[in-house]
Amino acid sequence: MAKSSKPEGKTGVRIVVAGDRGTGKSSLIVTAAADTFPTNVPRLLPPTRLPEDFYPDRVPITIIDSSANSEDRGKLAEELKGADAVVLTYACDQPETLNRLSTFWLPELRQLEVKVPVIVVGCKLDLRDDQQQVSLEQVMSPIMQQFREIETCIECSAYKQIQIPEVFYYAQKAVLHPTGPLFDQESQTLKPRCVRALKRIFILCDHDRDGALSDAELNDFQVKCFNAPLQPSEIVGVKRVVQDKLIEGVNERGLTLTGFLFLHALFIEKGRLETTWTVLRKFGYDNDIKLSDDLIPYSSFKRAPDQSVELTNEAIEFLKGIYELFDSDLDNNLRPIEVEDVFSTAPESPWSDAPYKDAAEKTALGGLSLDAFLSEWALMTLLDPACSLEYLICIGYPGDPSSAIRVSRRRRLDRKKQQSERNVFQCFVFGPANAGKSTLMNSFLGRPYSDSYSPTTDVQYAVNAVELPGGIKKTLVLREIPEDGVAKLLSGKESLAACDIAVFVHDSSDESSWKRAAELLVDVAGHGEDTGYEVPCLIVAAKDDLDSFPMAIQDSTRVSQDMGIEAPIPISSKLSDFNNIFGRIVNAAEHPHLSIPETEAGRSRKQYHRLINRSLMFVSVGAAVAIVGLAAYRIYAARKSASS
Repeated sequence: MAKSSKPEGKTGVRIVVAGDRGTGKSSLIVTAAADTFPTNVPRLLPPTRLPEDFYPDRVPITIIDSSANSEDRGKLAEELKGADAVVLTYACDQPETLNRLSTFWLPELRQLEVKVPVIVVGCKLDLRDDQQQVSLEQVMSPIMQQFREIETCIECSAYKQIQIPEVFYYAQKAVLHPTGPLFDQESQTLKPRCVRALKRIFILCDHDRDGALSDAELNDFQVKCFNAPLQPSEIVGVKRVVQDKLIEGVNERGLTLTGFLFLHALFIEKGRLETTWTVLRKFGYDNDIKLSDDLIPYSSFKRAPDQSVELTNEAIEFLKGIYELFDSDLDNNLRPIEVEDVFSTAPESPWSDAPYKDAAEKTALGGLSLDAFLSEWALMTLLDPACSLEYLICIGYPGDPSSAIRVSRRRRLDRKKQQSERNVFQCFVFGPANAGKSTLMNSFLGRPYSDSYSPTTDVQYAVNAVELPGGIKKTLVLREIPEDGVAKLLSGKESLAACDIAVFVHDSSDESSWKRAAELLVDVAGHGEDTGYEVPCLIVAAKDDLDSFPMAIQDSTRVSQDMGIEAPIPISSKLSDFNNIFGRIVNAAEHPHLSIPETEAGRSRKQYHRLINRSLMFVSVGAAVAIVGLAAYRIYAARKSASS
């Protein structure tokens, strides 16, 4: 396969040369740049630039010389932190300088948190005592085992011009085509993220979906990645190399995925990392083997704080097809191993950690139904549209990425229209400790009731489909806000902008729980009034199976009437009596002009504004009357003057 073209996005490589004094740093740099050994070398060279056509990748190199003197330590640290790669030198005729690499220089790089490729270079090869010949592998193997950041080792002689250009070629190559993300040196295998990316590329190139790359598909792949076709004899040769080492790498239809992966492992083992990197970059991957930002249309989901991002019908239909494809036994139960398989062409499975882990309802067999699968996608799109788009592309979304998402209408406009057009609603769940918030969340996900109490310390999510009258389904996201997290949440001006509706849960048998929930309601309503992000609110009286505290109905009815919202909705998770709470939450969110609580301060503010507006109106009317009167007087005066 052909050599790589210039890696996209990299305009230059900065290499810092460091090492003990007298190890040949400056001579190495001058000889590389001038192609001749210098007779007089300055103690410290200025930055030296190798032109872009110096090496095949056509990326210019800037080489920074450094001083090992203690007074220059601060300057050296600064240069090392700005390096793309570090060349560490020792002198082949001075064994103590080699020892200093592991006792000082490499630990120093770690202490400075310099996490770039390191090339170890033995200079003055021509001065080494021939009687003490030891192979470079023997010398460096223990050091490389201890310091995995070492990319490669090489010995050279500036005086005899032995392997001088190779030093900076390897350093540049380590930056442009790094080994670390692709290959595990210890196990001698491709790294998981690399395998996933190559699997996606294989599937994209397998146009007839028969599990193998035919000769024509291999040729198309070669042209796409390297702008040059493969000759028939070359295709035969590639397949023979694979089949000789791995029988299952080739079948009667062509090169299998196993063979494709083996081929890339072979390239890397032979030091041809640029081949694999060219393939990865051609298919949109960056140095972390994630899809590059260029492929994500960030402008498509620019939004105001009170707008949200949802999947389009086109994306949902694609995901339904993916679900059917991977739910091989068609039992509406995507098992964990099948979910992993869905994301086997993505950097990793995105739902294995918070906030997505355990956020959706599980089937009796521990898998995901279609509704739960789509709910997880809805949650990911709501919270992190860029991540959602990246994973859609990774699992094979065929359309323009911008066609997969839509930005909702602003909520303040929804209020004017008295109807929300959203399909995904986010509900903030407030309430004091032990009120029943987590139990409500668990009930939403079909989990069995439990008497045990475990306080929530972090924000938790629960997402599910809610079926409304007429068979229409909307997605509801419940976000539990721990009681001690409310003050922090409300410290931000736009903290309620993402909230479509808020519910306030209290233990109906505990008066103090109710009072605290009422306080939280006033705090949230007041914050909405102050910031302009008012949200509909509902009160949920949990634990309805217990006896209510005295005055519960009167107090809660009075508060709800005073604030202009619906009376508390009684539920009992223990008795599975939910009073259609989730449907009612969605219904309230769909009509954002209703159920908005009004505080005393908010009511006074409105009355004040009404009074001001009325006063201004009276002033306007009075001014208009005065102007009309003045005009009438002038007409009268003019007529009187004319008649005289």
